[in-house]
Amino acid sequence: MSKLVLLRERQEAAALERRRQRELQRQSRIFNARVRTIGVDKDALDTQVKERKIQEADEKARNEELANEMKQNDKIMCMLEERHKNDIRNINKAVSEFQKNLQKPETRREFDLNDPQALKKDRPARVSDDDPRCTVSGLQKFLGEDLNYNQRMKFQKEQLREWSLQQQKDLKNALADQKFADGLHDKYRIALDQKTMEQQQKEEENRRAVCAATKDFNRSQAAELAEKKKLEKYQKMKDDMNEISSLLQGDLLSENPDQAISSFGTHRVITDRWKGMNQDQLRAIRDTQQQQVLEKLRQKQEECRVDAEWDRQRIHTARAQLVLERHLQRQNWERRRALDNMNADMSQEQKLKNIYLKEEEYSNYPTDEYFAQFNTTSR
Repeated sequence: MSKLVLLRERQEAAALERRRQRELQRQSRIFNARVRTIGVDKDALDTQVKERKIQEADEKARNEELANEMKQNDKIMCMLEERHKNDIRNINKAVSEFQKNLQKPETRREFDLNDPQALKKDRPARVSDDDPRCTVSGLQKFLGEDLNYNQRMKFQKEQLREWSLQQQKDLKNALADQKFADGLHDKYRIALDQKTMEQQQKEEENRRAVCAATKDFNRSQAAELAEKKKLEKYQKMKDDMNEISSLLQGDLLSENPDQAISSFGTHRVITDRWKGMNQDQLRAIRDTQQQQVLEKLRQKQEECRVDAEWDRQRIHTARAQLVLERHLQRQNWERRRALDNMNADMSQEQKLKNIYLKEEEYSNYPTDEYFAQFNTTSR
């Protein structure tokens, strides 16, 4: 219950904080002349709709959580109530059995007051002069006489002996029942222990059989793996010998120049088989490199000439740009001076107009109290 109260208080505090923040945002929008608009505040309405949806979703989730918790609590309460009813039923049944077996009506001390056959069993008001029921007022018997002392003592001793025998008999029956229950319990425990030992023995035998089968399987797998490795080693040794003999007799170690000729033409070679170029090929390469050096020098001279021409044109353009900037600065200065003169004239006219308005038109100024009544809230 305390967790639910704390959760509800936290949710109320969060809702209050959201409303306070929303009011502050609305005041910032309403009191700010740059962002205030005439008409409906659509952004605020969209924000309120979104917050309303979020609040409804949170409330729905909270209600579902509370419903689930209430269902769980109801289920637990039903189970506890059913258990309580069963306990009460068992207790009442045990009490009824106890009363039925050990608390019979005829064994109660006040049974003679509620005995339905009391009138039939009762004796007459007076049987003889020595009747013990005779009272003092009847003058039938006086104190100290005790005429039935011997018979009364004999009856009390007999009754005491019957009670003692009955108690001994009940004690023997209770001991016999307890001994019989203990014997049944011991037999049940012995049978259960024997069954458990048999089950453990069967499990041990099964485990031993599984271990033996696993060992046999592992032994066969190890033998098969060893045979496979032996065959692989023999095959690898045979392949290595064949490869060595092939390399010794091949064109690579014998350095045959024809092996480098490609199948796409004589002008192409296979790089992994080529042993080098001859003198004619080297001489042709050197001539080609010399021609490339001369062509590179010619390209550099052409680039230097083009760069010089571009530098000359850039200097000429910079001079023209400098003259144009000076002309524009002179025009801007003249335009700014004319604008300053015009602004001075307009300022003088504005001062005269303000003096006229202050002294003639706006002589009655509103006080601070008049402005303080506006813009106090966002509503």
